[in-house]
Amino acid sequence: MDRDMFTHAVRLFSINKFDIKVDPSWLIIAALITWSLSQKFFPDALPGLSSRAYLVMAAFAMLGLFASLLLHELAHSVVARRLGVPIKSITLFLFGGIAELEAEPKSGLTEFWIAIAGPLMSLVLAFGFWSLSGVAALSNMAPAGVSVLSYLALINVVLAVFNLVPAFPLDGGRVLRAYLWHRSGDVLAATRTATRSGTFFAYFLMALGVMALFQGAIVAGLWQIMIGGFVLVAARAAYTAQLTKSVFEGQTVATLMTRDPITAHPEMTLAIFVNQIMLRHNVSFVPVTEGVVLLGHIDRSVLSRIDRENWANTRVGDVFVGLHDAVMVAPDTLLSDLMDRIWKTGRRKFMVVADNQLQGIITLSDLTVRLNESMRGRPPTTD
Repeated sequence: MDRDMFTHAVRLFSINKFDIKVDPSWLIIAALITWSLSQKFFPDALPGLSSRAYLVMAAFAMLGLFASLLLHELAHSVVARRLGVPIKSITLFLFGGIAELEAEPKSGLTEFWIAIAGPLMSLVLAFGFWSLSGVAALSNMAPAGVSVLSYLALINVVLAVFNLVPAFPLDGGRVLRAYLWHRSGDVLAATRTATRSGTFFAYFLMALGVMALFQGAIVAGLWQIMIGGFVLVAARAAYTAQLTKSVFEGQTVATLMTRDPITAHPEMTLAIFVNQIMLRHNVSFVPVTEGVVLLGHIDRSVLSRIDRENWANTRVGDVFVGLHDAVMVAPDTLLSDLMDRIWKTGRRKFMVVADNQLQGIITLSDLTVRLNESMRGRPPTTD
């Protein structure tokens, strides 16, 4: 999953050089689970206690769940690091946790061991909490403590079983992709098949959620719909990322850029620029040149800051944006690196520059067209 998706996550501490972060959305699930445990689960499991006692039990159970999720993701991370896949941080968020991979596994076997490590840790934790609850019961520990330990044993079994569902990008779906990848050697085809399983499971969860809504289970229904939606979006995003990597692997900006682009002269008025260049050629981002010298660029954002009635007496040279690294790429830049830059900055259009000379223009639209051609099975074209 994209390591930049949790832009608001807060770093709490580090474990073995793994940054542990919490996204603000985690507070929502923490509050909901604490409320549910204190109002329903523990009163049903151990009736007769005070509301304060149930709230304390729920708080300890939530902390145990936090630790369990963290250990689940640490298991992924430690195995990944041992197998040469860099992981910098772990983030807990609304739907659980994610170990943020800095790179993809290099083989199906590597992905298998990384994916299976989390559910195995959850099963180990379930056995550990179950054993502790048994020991606690035999040693006459307070029933409240036994009940909390039993809950943690149960929730870790649920975490393991849910994550082992063969629905990408859940751990089970990654195990499925690892198997298909190892068998065929084609990671894109394996990802496509695993993504279909994730899509099916997502729609199944959302259908269960809708049924629950009609039966009056509002909270449970909404929760299933939300989880299903998250799985659906995450599965499609993971396939798009893998498709992008496969299509663009080894290719540079020079293979896809538009050569000899339309340019604007600094002496041109904005009125002429808009009518003769932007509207006539249907472009919104234009380099500014004087002879062979690249000066900068002008785009719609520049025009939006100038009143239309002033366009006739305002020159391009008075308002254009000067040369800046943010809008320039080298022709030998890998397309995959350019995609990363687009996702990080939100910038969609770039001038391709070498030795201070304009070589071409490349945009997100160019990359998207190439991806769409690949998704339709059409052979990509090169300039």
